[in-house]
Amino acid sequence: MKLSHFASKATVATLSAAILFSGGTFASASGQPPVSNEKVKVYKETYGTSQITRVDMKRMAKQHGDKRFTVPSFDESGIKNVKSATKVDENGNTILMDVWDTWPLQNADGTVAEYNGYHIIFGLAGAPDNPNDTFVYMFYKDAEDDSIDAWKNAGRVFDDEDKFKANDEILKGQQEEWSGSALFTEDGEIRLFYTNRGGFDESTGIFGKQTLTTAQVNLTEDEQAELQIDGVEDHKSIYDGGDSKTYETVNKAFEDRNFMNNHTLRDPHYIEDKGRKYLVFEANTGTEYGYSGEESLYNRAYYGQGKRFMINEMRHLIKSGKKEVAELANGAIGIIEINDDYTIKKEMKPLVVSNTVTDEVERPNIFKKDGKFYLFTSTRGSKMTIKGIDDEDIYMLGYVSNSLTGPYKPMNRTGIVLHQDLDPNDITWTYAHYVIPQQTTDDFVVTSYMTNRGFFEDRKSTFAPSFLLDIKNKRSSVVDGGLLEQGQITVDEKNE
Repeated sequence: MKLSHFASKATVATLSAAILFSGGTFASASGQPPVSNEKVKVYKETYGTSQITRVDMKRMAKQHGDKRFTVPSFDESGIKNVKSATKVDENGNTILMDVWDTWPLQNADGTVAEYNGYHIIFGLAGAPDNPNDTFVYMFYKDAEDDSIDAWKNAGRVFDDEDKFKANDEILKGQQEEWSGSALFTEDGEIRLFYTNRGGFDESTGIFGKQTLTTAQVNLTEDEQAELQIDGVEDHKSIYDGGDSKTYETVNKAFEDRNFMNNHTLRDPHYIEDKGRKYLVFEANTGTEYGYSGEESLYNRAYYGQGKRFMINEMRHLIKSGKKEVAELANGAIGIIEINDDYTIKKEMKPLVVSNTVTDEVERPNIFKKDGKFYLFTSTRGSKMTIKGIDDEDIYMLGYVSNSLTGPYKPMNRTGIVLHQDLDPNDITWTYAHYVIPQQTTDDFVVTSYMTNRGFFEDRKSTFAPSFLLDIKNKRSSVVDGGLLEQGQITVDEKNE
């Protein structure tokens, strides 16, 4: 188990099946203190971060079925694979790939950028029968054509040798490329941010280091008006967790070799504010911002309600068998400031944390609209520890603030924005929902991917039908009748 920075193994409490609370401390049902000769004190500490609380998640479970927050149902018969998502294997065979997480080339304000009359998206794709085949591809289409068949495939962004050409020690160990974001700069350049996922490190015995990474992607257009990737430059690592005080590093996460832990440091999303550049990303809290371990279960800030609720939650955790999962859970949506050359300038405290709730708050997506900052994240019930939420529940949560650095308040009372509870074997199952602000309308387009990777021979992971989302301050709702084409990323007033 992971321990907090202020607790040692000798002083961390062991919860019994029945808990008594008295005078601000916990003791066992027999009346004996749960730790050596001292009781464990309950405390309340937010560390200056906004919380995804246990009470909000329990209340969210009661919002299941509300059509305002329910991902629209889709007609299975009309779903298409991304026909251009092909690659040729080492034997010369053409393979139709799965395509899952995608993100558009965006302007600094989050709206979709137009590049020489094209819309561009980057996305993860790979062969269905190889789970390690996960790399970033670029797709593009005429900006006026919204059909799924309009998307053309420019191929992998990086060549196999690019990670060695970069002269970056972390990049040399890259095994896969994971999600991120893409900026169309004022100078007309394409700046990609993504996650470098490393392999096995013999020096530490640890696998899967994640690093926020960037590169400039160069394009050319041939005589047939086809976009070609013309190499990358300025390919470099930005951030890997530093000293683990603000955000947990992979070495810290697995220092006790508890591989039940779910370490995250990925999904960099670019945002500007007051002339400064930032990356918002998925992470886990470090040792100075509410680290994990059994003592975290005694922090009332993570519960969000009074003592009685806290006691009942602890009892449930013991009976549910998810106590250790809750102890390990220290998910965070982090932020760093970066320099104009896209190197790290400074670490900043987490924007939102999910201690005891989940270790995984994926694909943070943030933008400013009408003076407010909107922050969204995808998460799965299978990674949560909350009664009333099960393995089939899929969510996009949303938070709003008057400032980039918070505090962030949950939308729709609990944070729920989207929910789906389909069987993962349903081809209309969706995940990785991504909200895109528009240039000509106040509606928002939500994209996602559909169908789990490698589940079917003929049905590939593909662009899901997009749909419209209405957002007004802390409230949101799925727009009735707002279904769009598969993979559609823009809409204007005449299309509504």
